[in-house]
Amino acid sequence: MIVSIATTVAVAAAAVAIVGTSLAGRAEEQPPPARPQLTLRWAEGSCASRTGSRFDLVSCDAGVATVIAIADLCPAPTDLVVGIGQGRTACLRNHRAPHPGDPGMGGGVVRAGDCVTSDGRERPCTTKGWYGRAVAVVPERCPTGTRDALELSGAVVCLGEGGAVPTVGDCVGRPRDDRVTRVACESRQAWARVTAFAERASACPDGSNRYLTSTHRPLTCLRVNF
Repeated sequence: MIVSIATTVAVAAAAVAIVGTSLAGRAEEQPPPARPQLTLRWAEGSCASRTGSRFDLVSCDAGVATVIAIADLCPAPTDLVVGIGQGRTACLRNHRAPHPGDPGMGGGVVRAGDCVTSDGRERPCTTKGWYGRAVAVVPERCPTGTRDALELSGAVVCLGEGGAVPTVGDCVGRPRDDRVTRVACESRQAWARVTAFAERASACPDGSNRYLTSTHRPLTCLRVNF
């Protein structure tokens, strides 16, 4: 039997069409694959969104901050500290600026370069109302160059010169809780003048007649009735 080329091509095309239809039908009959369930939990690397003061876990492409630690004491880059129940704390870092946890920005964890009030609350260094700038945050003894120190959450915030922290030549009022506060020398509150900061009383310069000690910072040499 002789079959023309055109007839052979037509038969082949029909066969392909039939096979294609059969496969398509079977594909439509199969159920779609189940999507894996996304489990969200507070852990390092998870992400959160914010609504007012509330934080909720979300996928990271929809989040505004990433959890950088679950810890009692958050690491330095922390922008936000969130209580997540059962006594646990999440430390978050914003995906975009501003970053309150950066030095001097007024939020997050107090560290070197940050500015604080006299009771240890952080303030942006660009605003008024802060008492001193931290030169270090240590477990106990502050380094050389410290002019005052504050105890804060199990650590010691060591303050250098700047703000309202007294320095050599400043006048101070009467001590409160082993600390003195800078005042104008012309004011009635002026009680003494700072003559030096030293490691021991014998190192105070001539003219000093009092000194003030503290557990965490150097001794403050004073001249009362200046």
